[in-house]
Amino acid sequence: MENLEILKGRRLLIVDDETDVLDTLSELLDMCLIDTASDFKTARALLRAHQYDAAIFDIMGVNGYDLLEISNKKKIPALMFTAHALHPDDFVKSMEGGAKAYIPKEKMSEIADFVADLIRSQLAGDQRPNKWFERLRSFFDQRFGANWMKDRQAFWDRNDWLFPPGD
Repeated sequence: MENLEILKGRRLLIVDDETDVLDTLSELLDMCLIDTASDFKTARALLRAHQYDAAIFDIMGVNGYDLLEISNKKKIPALMFTAHALHPDDFVKSMEGGAKAYIPKEKMSEIADFVADLIRSQLAGDQRPNKWFERLRSFFDQRFGANWMKDRQAFWDRNDWLFPPGD
């Protein structure tokens, strides 16, 4: 676990239709000021009423892509967090939709590190953090299969920033 001091007092919105996931994420990110929502309507109202340092959106069950669009308009960096939409096409849709990261729920225990990386990148003026992809690339390769990236070459050509220098 990296230094998470940067998260202290940061305001986050976490949206998921599973209350146990909301509870777990709230515990893992307890150094932050957290608002939670378990449905689209509540999340939309919170996004409209408040400014957040970051947001974590489930994709399925809460219209995560629509929430991503709203957060983009408010310049709130968002991480897409999913179990059921864990597919290469959802990866691409998330990134092309403006998400700053695409995190599988299987990596929930590491969420504080992913959010901290996002905050560090935002503070440094780097709007396209790639550290999360470095951490998860082998997971995606194993989960999606050997050719998942080759099958979406045009996306990777447009998004080569996801690769660390020298890769």
